[in-house]
Amino acid sequence: MINWLMLSVSYTYAQDLHFSQFFNSPLTTNPANTGFIPDADYRIGINYRNQYSSLIAVPYKTISAFADAQLFKNKLENGWLGIGGVILSDVAGSGSLRSTKVYGSVAYHQMLGNSSLLSAGFNYGYAAKRIDPTNLKFPDQFDGKFFDGTRPTEVFFSNINVDYYDMQVGLNYAYFPSENIYINGGYSIHHVNKPRETFFGDNTDVGKIPIRHIGFLNAILKVDPRVIINPNIYFTTQTKAIELTGGLNANYNLSEYGESQLIFGIYYRYKDAVIPMAGLETKNLRFLFSYDATVSALKSYNGYRGGAELSIIKKGFYPGNVDRQTLCPKF
Repeated sequence: MINWLMLSVSYTYAQDLHFSQFFNSPLTTNPANTGFIPDADYRIGINYRNQYSSLIAVPYKTISAFADAQLFKNKLENGWLGIGGVILSDVAGSGSLRSTKVYGSVAYHQMLGNSSLLSAGFNYGYAAKRIDPTNLKFPDQFDGKFFDGTRPTEVFFSNINVDYYDMQVGLNYAYFPSENIYINGGYSIHHVNKPRETFFGDNTDVGKIPIRHIGFLNAILKVDPRVIINPNIYFTTQTKAIELTGGLNANYNLSEYGESQLIFGIYYRYKDAVIPMAGLETKNLRFLFSYDATVSALKSYNGYRGGAELSIIKKGFYPGNVDRQTLCPKF
């Protein structure tokens, strides 16, 4: 029953894959983040999310890997090009629904004077989804006590595989008036081409993915020689679904020049979850773990146990460029 209900919600509102650590999945949040790296020349990241393990035997699992880099920074006047790519894989429950997405991303970044930066970008990619109806149970298979998979159902899938091309666009703006203050905001539009995604019928008016809007605002503030805080606000809406998440994380310097840092933070997703997180950064390699503690009505069924998430991010400089000035506060 739970599998069918969750599948129904997914198709009714066309929910996208997402991470609670949205700030550690920059290319899926906004394509203008491609090459938008204030403290490095390139970055590589992996995100893993495990959800609903307390509700179903096989939990939802989402994995992504991304990489982006800055190009032509020494050849373009007060600007540079960002290129990158991201791969996402998602398994819903017992394998009833599998998704794979691959995107290439490009952005241009232009300095506006000495203290601000404007960026614009887009990504374009391919998405494929597959469903296994044999693992699903439907309402007309309920005999009053149990779901009987041998009973016939009126639910008919015209195909079990769908694929399509998808496009996103976005803008970013950053303001850094001093070495201790960095403020950044962005807005992106997802599924601008309104691709079609449905396992039911061939009607071209059915199954179009609705446009999704994402906005975010964050800051990096050095409040102490050993402490840098990073408040974040994230908002997204798609059809009738709305998500609002806010909070902050802080880095505490454990070494002389910031080679090792302790990370801790707390976030709140409105009417859904409290999200504590903790991690460690050493030599530009960051590990951050978070957990969604459910506070919605679902807590009565999952005992406050929502989703676990892990991100690993590696940043670096090109050879011979280790002394490049960063745009955001640093230790």
